[in-house]
Parts: sequence; structure tokens; C-alpha cells
Amino acid sequence: MSSTAPESLGWSVESCTIGRAMEILGERWTIVVLREVFAGIRRFDDMRVRTNIPRQVLTNRLGTLVDSGVLRRVPYQEPGTRVRHEYRLTQKGFDLYPVLIAVAEWGDRYLADPEGPPLVYEHRDCGAGVHAVVRCEDGHEIGDFRQVLPKPGPGARRR
Repeated sequence: MSSTAPESLGWSVESCTIGRAMEILGERWTIVVLREVFAGIRRFDDMRVRTNIPRQVLTNRLGTLVDSGVLRRVPYQEPGTRVRHEYRLTQKGFDLYPVLIAVAEWGDRYLADPEGPPLVYEHRDCGAGVHAVVRCEDGHEIGDFRQVLPKPGPGARRR
């Protein structure tokens, strides 16, 4: 490795948790499915109608999210029909809320129609807008992301 090469080239990314997370979240429709569940849309047919996700794709995405522990299946039955399932967030799923809000904010900033975003997030108690914020462990809010330095963590392995 040359003296001008980034230090990070010396570390393996085989056990990277970002890569592992993207194995679950990285497919286009997965975040859309999560958006629906966070919005209270929990039933398969409701999700399909609202999003136009192809049936098999929705089945696969929901299966991946259930298998990975992000969602859980809860049985329900309408009178006169067979038992079906709706999809509810687990704690692991709720912990993705900041990710969803960060993606929404990025989309709102760069991709929204001129009228503005079609969905906003508010604090249930006071009605104020909710935003993703980056803070260090000492509580300093970081607005300039160039101030964030990725470094090898305790699970890092040399290449």
C-alpha cells in the first residue's frame, strides 16, 4: 500500500455491518414496504393496492423482513374468511425509523415535486416535524458530515 493510499484500504470489509444490513434492506421495494408498515398499512392486499408492488415481489420482501426479524406476522380473520396475516414491526423494525426518516429527508430535498413531499413526519405529542440528526456520543450535533471520520472498530480485521 502506497503512502498516499487511504488507511481504510488496510482493513477488511468482509464483516461490514452496512453490507449485512443492505442484504436485508437493499432491494428497492423493501424500504417502500417499510414505509407502508410505518404508516399503519399492515395487510398484504392493502400494501399491494397502495404501492402497485407485484404480488410475488411483495411476498418475497415481506418474507425477507419477517425472516430477518424486522417484521412479525400476526394472524387475523374477517368474518366468513380464512385466517390471514398482517405485518407488524418488531423492535428491530422500529429501530429502522431514523433510517426511513433520513431517506425521506434526502428524497424531499432532492427529488420532491415542486409542491413538496407527499408525506411528512410529525412528533405525535406536539405536531412538530421530525428530522434525522447525527450526534456524537458526547452530544455534539454534527451538521458538516466531513467532520465524521470512519475508523476501524473492535470487530475490524486487517486485510
